[in-house]
Amino acid sequence: MPELSALYLYVVKSCRGERLHHAYVDSMGLPLDRHWMVADEHGEMLTGRQEPRLVCIGVIADADGEALSLHAPGMDDMHVSRHALCVPRAAKVWSDEFMAYGGYSPVNAWLSQFLDRDVQLLHIGEQSARRTLQRPDMQLSFADAFPLLLINTASLDELSTRVGREMNIERFRPNIVVSGATAFAEDAWRRLRIGDVTFIVEKPCERCVFTTVDPLTGERSGDQEPLRSLAKFRKHAGGVWFGMNLRAENAGELQVGMPVELID
Repeated sequence: MPELSALYLYVVKSCRGERLHHAYVDSMGLPLDRHWMVADEHGEMLTGRQEPRLVCIGVIADADGEALSLHAPGMDDMHVSRHALCVPRAAKVWSDEFMAYGGYSPVNAWLSQFLDRDVQLLHIGEQSARRTLQRPDMQLSFADAFPLLLINTASLDELSTRVGREMNIERFRPNIVVSGATAFAEDAWRRLRIGDVTFIVEKPCERCVFTTVDPLTGERSGDQEPLRSLAKFRKHAGGVWFGMNLRAENAGELQVGMPVELID
């Protein structure tokens, strides 16, 4: 039977993630996951697609998520409370336009210096105002389109073999990592259970140039891998697929090592 082999949390969108052994999960995903975002001066999201060096920014959140410590190469550490981001700001993630909170100039200056462009840090607020046209009932953070992303380690191994070198799983920024299944078995999964939590598999994840960014160095691969290899055997009408987007149907605790039960 497949099992949950890892959990990853990304407090600031596109910045370095944190590997967890256990976590609470609900309809918005993991607590604090992508509740903060670096945006341009107009509030539009910036990700590793446009700014690969975002992955070099380490993030430490306090226990209740009220404050962050940011660190990056060549920079002094920056500490910021979410209460310092108290000015309503227009935010945009893809086509979703909504209100978030920013206005803390010291952290904006810190990020702007590191990225060498004018940027700002935004927080989703106590209650996210973001909804999508496809699912107006589903509350979202700054995540691309769905609350959770699942990666199957056997699928990653198959991809690494095709590329000719090991592909770090953090290139794909999963929240839930499953082992013990066959490669790309997840393509047929529709509903699954981990512990007391059931998940709906919404759709395959379309991959982009962000996967070519080394999560340790922030540099893009010169050979466009793994996107080039994925395009050879995982290209579909909707794009190049790797991983599955999920949402939790109920809330509960996840623990690494839990079995993953396939319901449908």
